[in-house]
Amino acid sequence: MGALQSLPGHPEYADLAEKTGFSFEQISILHKRFKQLSHNEQTLRRDHFNEIPDLSCNPIRSQIIEAFFDQRNFHQNSEGKVQEIGFEEFLVVMSHFRPPSLHMTDDQRESVRKEKLRFLFNMHDTDNDGTITLEEYRHVVEELLSHSGALGKDTAKSIADAAMLEVASISMGHMEPDEFYEGITFEHFLKLLSTFEIESRMNIRFLNMDTTTLCK
Repeated sequence: MGALQSLPGHPEYADLAEKTGFSFEQISILHKRFKQLSHNEQTLRRDHFNEIPDLSCNPIRSQIIEAFFDQRNFHQNSEGKVQEIGFEEFLVVMSHFRPPSLHMTDDQRESVRKEKLRFLFNMHDTDNDGTITLEEYRHVVEELLSHSGALGKDTAKSIADAAMLEVASISMGHMEPDEFYEGITFEHFLKLLSTFEIESRMNIRFLNMDTTTLCK
């Protein structure tokens, strides 16, 4: 990234910018939002996220919140969950939503793509066993469908089971009747989403942003 100079009064911004790819202005915006969410405390807890109005009606709110406390998303080669996070961890998790630079090489863009998909994979691999199992996949689909109000739990479960079987056929090819599908590995996940343009879809818009609505 080259030499970085922090904004006056914020010498730590240079290190954070290097780690996350955010500009100093973006870091400043996110720091204001962090302080709003934490009520000016030094750390964020799950109950702080539970206070966000728009998140309360999101069908996968629990997965979104847990993603911020999952050490797999901290770029530290660690695993497990934590009870609270500081601003650096908050910023690193938010960096998964950073839109790709227009000046990226193809290799850099592919790296960003895999990083975003790994983040999504981790959200649904809730037990951290390296696979999204039928039960985990069913839970997500049921939550998404049943919260729409149009379908009951049983119907949502049937759709989730059918969708998982289709995923298995795409990932594994022909399966024998007695063959058991253990779940979606990250390699299968990449294959399933090979045509999905995740790079620009999973992002945060900073232009014309009101900090009171960021992460709202």
